[in-house]
Amino acid sequence: MIYTTLLNIAIFQGIVLGLVILKSSLFNSKSNKYLAYLLFALSFVLLNYVFEIEDTFTSYPFLHFIDDIEWIFLLPVFIFLFIINRIDDTVKNRQKHYLYYIPFAYSSIVSITYDLSNVAGIYKIPDSSIFLINILRLIQLLFAFIIIPFLPLYSYFMIRHLKNSQEKKWVITLLTIIYLLLLVWLTTYMAGLFFGLDISYTMSILALCATFVMHWTAYIGIYKYKLAKNKEAIYHFLNNDSVISYPNLPVVHNSTPQEYKESITADNIYFQKLEILCKDHHIYTDNTLNREKVAEKLGISAGYLSQIVNTITGDNFAHYINQYRVEAVKEMISNSEYENYTLLTMGLESGFTSKTTFYNAFKKVTGQTPNEYKNSSK
Repeated sequence: MIYTTLLNIAIFQGIVLGLVILKSSLFNSKSNKYLAYLLFALSFVLLNYVFEIEDTFTSYPFLHFIDDIEWIFLLPVFIFLFIINRIDDTVKNRQKHYLYYIPFAYSSIVSITYDLSNVAGIYKIPDSSIFLINILRLIQLLFAFIIIPFLPLYSYFMIRHLKNSQEKKWVITLLTIIYLLLLVWLTTYMAGLFFGLDISYTMSILALCATFVMHWTAYIGIYKYKLAKNKEAIYHFLNNDSVISYPNLPVVHNSTPQEYKESITADNIYFQKLEILCKDHHIYTDNTLNREKVAEKLGISAGYLSQIVNTITGDNFAHYINQYRVEAVKEMISNSEYENYTLLTMGLESGFTSKTTFYNAFKKVTGQTPNEYKNSSK
């Protein structure tokens, strides 16, 4: 009784949490929709398991059609789509999303077709076709061996494109937990199918672990790290050249000198290139950015890069980059579309690595904390 109650609570929480993510403006992004779909699919997997252990399918045979929909095939698909929709468009657009639904669609059609005869009695599958049905079910198992182990592995490969290190850590943990659950489920299911073993105890443990995924996603993914905020919208805002202005930053001429100038002035070719990297390519949003990375892009030494920035701006490299980050946050604060977003989310997406560095840099540049600036700009 207590066990099924825990499962029912998790099912209810998964459905409610999924609806909140889909309907709330605070969580409005394409990637978060797939997170909601993941929670829905996991909820239906647990619901079917509750029906099974409560022997509900015997009392209500037509509920078999809910179980015929192979929700388990959607779990690796939705977490994969959740990940790739949080990375840049170049990588995302190379994906053929519809292909990942083929195993789910195929398996569901095969199961429903069989139960239209076996459960509903709409028609009778002739004995001569049983061999064909068995072949179709073997293909169904083959799809399980393909998509369940390998799509999560491919997801690990795609995670490297995530920029935010904190988000990357959370997503890796979520993916690892789901991957382990799927692998154990697949191994257990196959052991029961081919060797006739009693797998009820292991399945019970797996179902209990799935309830943990529900609670953990709600607390860590949304409440603690605020990952369900609309970071996709902020990303596009930061990469929209027409939106962000830089009134307090050094202004250099648009013309690029044809030859290297020995004296370090605002016309220095490398400083010109640095300005382009910041204003047009928004390299400051990379929270791992440092002098060495930028110097490598410019083809100069890190020491010479520091000399250029110090001479022209009067500040060190870190402060120069932080000015761009602060300006990006200020633009978002002044934009009414982002009034429901937390200041910390804005800061982290603009390239700051923590709340402390964000607040310190913002006050150094503006003389105010982010909260003070937001209140004074209303």
